Amino acid sequence: MRGRVVAHGGTPEQALVAARKSRPKENPEIAYMPIALTFSPLLESVRQMLPDQELYLVGGAVRDGLMGRLSHDLDFAVPSGAIALARRLAAALNTDFYVLDEAFDAARLIVSSPARTGEPVGPGDVLDFAGFRGADLEADLRGRDFTVNAIAFDVRRGTILDPLNGAADIRSKTIRACSPSSFQDDPVRVLRAVRQAAELEFKIAPESRQAMKQAAGSLPEISPERQRDEIFKMLEGPRPEACLRALDLLGALAPLLPEIAALKGVQQSGPHIYDVWDHTLAVLGYLGGILDALAVRGSPQAGGDLFTGLLSTQLGRYRDRFATHLAAPINAERSARALLFFAALYHDVAKPGTRSVNEAGRVRFLGHDELGGERIVQRARALHLSSAETERLRTIVRNHMRFHFHSARWEGQGTEPSRKSIYKFFRDAGEAGVDLILLGLADLRGTRGPELSQKAWSAGLEVARIFLENYWEKPEEAVTPPPLVDGHTLIGEYNLDEGPVIGRLLEAIREAQAVGKVSTREQALEFGRAWLDENRE
Repeated sequence: MRGRVVAHGGTPEQALVAARKSRPKENPEIAYMPIALTFSPLLESVRQMLPDQELYLVGGAVRDGLMGRLSHDLDFAVPSGAIALARRLAAALNTDFYVLDEAFDAARLIVSSPARTGEPVGPGDVLDFAGFRGADLEADLRGRDFTVNAIAFDVRRGTILDPLNGAADIRSKTIRACSPSSFQDDPVRVLRAVRQAAELEFKIAPESRQAMKQAAGSLPEISPERQRDEIFKMLEGPRPEACLRALDLLGALAPLLPEIAALKGVQQSGPHIYDVWDHTLAVLGYLGGILDALAVRGSPQAGGDLFTGLLSTQLGRYRDRFATHLAAPINAERSARALLFFAALYHDVAKPGTRSVNEAGRVRFLGHDELGGERIVQRARALHLSSAETERLRTIVRNHMRFHFHSARWEGQGTEPSRKSIYKFFRDAGEAGVDLILLGLADLRGTRGPELSQKAWSAGLEVARIFLENYWEKPEEAVTPPPLVDGHTLIGEYNLDEGPVIGRLLEAIREAQAVGKVSTREQALEFGRAWLDENRE
């Protein structure tokens, strides 16, 4: 009013109502206050290409922009015709276009090259376009999940619309539902709230926590695909162990993953210092720390404690190789890193059903690795993971005790893994052998916690170094020796019929190569002849 601020609101209408309450007899002027925002340069390209289009940037990109964070996932809302608009923009940008949902008028562009204006564009920018979810923009925003995600940026005018005061929740670092029925309307928001609270380092508003508890029992009603996607985003994000603990406190863990909830209170003997539940969470936490220490941006001197420093010193030279392995997608929608965390969550899942106590009072879990491999397969199939992902998970859980066998021998006897052991380890694990080593180190720390000795940790690191050195630096010696003979050669040389004995003989020769007994074709044939004599039925 005459240059002074007398009221404010998240929309012009809200500001006007507030002004009239304080100055009912005067006519206020509506003005937008400038706000510093951080957006992808691609947004300006979109604005220039669609100068007359009513277009709003919504969701996480606006939230991140207000927080000074750059997002490459841009969600746009338009009154209608989103698919046609996206198709027109894709042609202008000369980029890929996909229809996400015909019924909901939603489409996606993936931009991997500079826009036509020549401005720099971040790699892999994803632009989603959708029609309003309600009668107008405000109805669309009110129907979203959390207030911090219910803010719109008017692309044409460069103004912010915030009907639910989400900017205030960003400032106070609070996750708050857009409506009292938000979680009942879509229970997957329970998982999303926990994940985003961890990701943004926000707290969840008390009334929203209460609503989450009431909606938690409905989580099994969500489609397996939506459950899976939120679980994996949670595991790939920061502090997955805190997310799992929060789900448990909210009563959401048992309806979602009952076999994980069953780990609570299952006691273990030394050297374990935690029950199975707390041990599992500790492993997740230590795994995150190990991967951070071995990230490409790290250095041999990085790390806040002695154990992390030793880790970086011993395995730091493999940073690039770890990064390549963890980024390689087994499935286009999920990374190997996320899958490793899922395996870590399930590595002891069969302990409750295999627990026994011997005469000396020692708790044992005989066969929990084998049974655990089957349990994680059941959950993977329930979540509709791919066959390749399911098999990777089975391999990791079924073989996760092998690393401990070798590190215990090194710690107790100073015995390093033999070439035969190295060969068999990677023969059975394949690429998952790298995952087994990373999980083994996290498991070692999660078992003994603050009681872990430097000797035990150094033993584990030595075993990890030896395995990785053979796998990455000299694979033809002890991991995948080049074939000296093939099945046809064996059939002709020994006058054999085709059958399973050929496969067993080839494997015996490869193992002999790996341990250094065989290095030429002649030696392979001589070895094969002796093997057949010893194994004739």
